[in-house]
Amino acid sequence: MDAATVSGIYRHLAGNGVRIWIDGGWCVDALLGEQTREHPDLDVALDRKDEERFIEHMKGLGYTRRRDDSDSAWNYVVTDDRGRGIDVHVFEYDESGRIVYGVAYPYGSLTGQGVINGHAVDCVAPEWMFAFKTAYPPAEKDLKDVHALSETFGFAIPPTHRRSAGRGESQDEPT
Repeated sequence: MDAATVSGIYRHLAGNGVRIWIDGGWCVDALLGEQTREHPDLDVALDRKDEERFIEHMKGLGYTRRRDDSDSAWNYVVTDDRGRGIDVHVFEYDESGRIVYGVAYPYGSLTGQGVINGHAVDCVAPEWMFAFKTAYPPAEKDLKDVHALSETFGFAIPPTHRRSAGRGESQDEPT
């Protein structure tokens, strides 16, 4: 999934009154203001109230819902005929900010602002993206994301996400 496609989808949806928040690897890059690695897909957070219009507009762009055993009503993938995928995370808050449906985005976590391909995007807030990225055993791409967020925003890297000297890099010092 390239930056032009991501920003094009974002602007198309925003122009049609469908709000999404960028999540995952593209969120990290949006927060950093530059693409730092290749991304096989795009992760988005979507308010349940906008889901029908989202699906309608994505169909207009050539995307259909992929049926997969790992899908749920609130977490699924839409793909196009070029193999590009969007991992959709549907959520709903009640009037007091509690999650009542779908992916449990903590209230206030969807307040980030970033830039993709020169265009401003809404995304997961930096402190929450860092927390999400350090909540599971990391793959190499996650280590790179965590370190980039740490360098930009000053977050302390937990021991589980420090690079070891055995991988050809020096051991990170605690911050």
